[in-house]
Amino acid sequence: MTVPPENTGPPVDQNAADYVEFRPLMFSIAYRMTGSISDAEDIVQEAFLRLTRVLRDGASIDSPKAYLATATTRLAISHLRSARVRRESYVGAWLPEPLLTGNFGGEPDPAERAELSDSLSMAFLVLLESLTPTERAVFLLHEVFGYGYTEIADITGKSEPNCRQILARARHHVDEQKPRYQTSRAQSEEVARRFFEAAAGGDLTALLELLAPDVTMVGDGGGKAWAAARPFHGPQQVARFMLGLARRGPKMGASVELTRVNGQPGAITHDAEGRVINVFALDIADGKVHAVRSVVNPDKLHHLGPVSDVALRAPRDLRCRLWPPTSPRKPPPTRSSTASRRPKTRDCVSC
Repeated sequence: MTVPPENTGPPVDQNAADYVEFRPLMFSIAYRMTGSISDAEDIVQEAFLRLTRVLRDGASIDSPKAYLATATTRLAISHLRSARVRRESYVGAWLPEPLLTGNFGGEPDPAERAELSDSLSMAFLVLLESLTPTERAVFLLHEVFGYGYTEIADITGKSEPNCRQILARARHHVDEQKPRYQTSRAQSEEVARRFFEAAAGGDLTALLELLAPDVTMVGDGGGKAWAAARPFHGPQQVARFMLGLARRGPKMGASVELTRVNGQPGAITHDAEGRVINVFALDIADGKVHAVRSVVNPDKLHHLGPVSDVALRAPRDLRCRLWPPTSPRKPPPTRSSTASRRPKTRDCVSC
């Protein structure tokens, strides 16, 4: 897993070694908890600042790693609780900020080999959204990072029996819904390559052959960029949607670069100026694409470089027309009169 570089250096030089050594673990916890790279970086930095302040006050820390893991987890739990209202009011489907985890066709990232790669996938991170912050923390610490119940109890401030009950509930919920895609890296990357080539070439037949019968398309525009208002399903719909995107590509000077996203095959799209348009991540199993996820929300792409404006929602791009302002010389139209003239719309995330 590629951990983004920190924004600022450690405040105290003598603790820099501790920070560098444990930062990957801290970021891994915070990112899986929040699904946000920017929030994870802020949490990691705050956790280390807290350690620095404690050491400056003369306190003795037996295990900086345990202290930092505890601080990171508790900060993430607090963040999730405060962010709940924002998540509930999020426009359209929510997807995590994409994390690039290696090159196509290359060797797996060492961190990707060492950890459960499934716990990085977008499908898994979306599933974690259905857990409470504490359930998410207990589940991740035990199932992904291998902490024992005693350690988890110390980190979360819960009793060991309580942690066991929390884990049982969370595990039952996750096991019921967790997607399992047992496909080799080479096979999944070959399917992804053929998928994007078929889309770029306008080959509907080839696309349909690669799509699973229950394939799903999920787009995250956050109300700021063009995306489907809700997920849709079926090979025909997904294939035609991808072909429609591919037809618009040449007009925007878009290029598609294959890469690995959250441990999965995917792609990043750039415009003619090299700015990021969106990021795709694919769920692949048994030689078929089972899900296509596209992050277009510009707020979730800034960590990848300059963000393009070609996919931003402007009035002319909306499926529904913005109703023109009423002339000051005329009385404002009544609700009944506008209702009959307003064009019918569907799936407009900005309305």
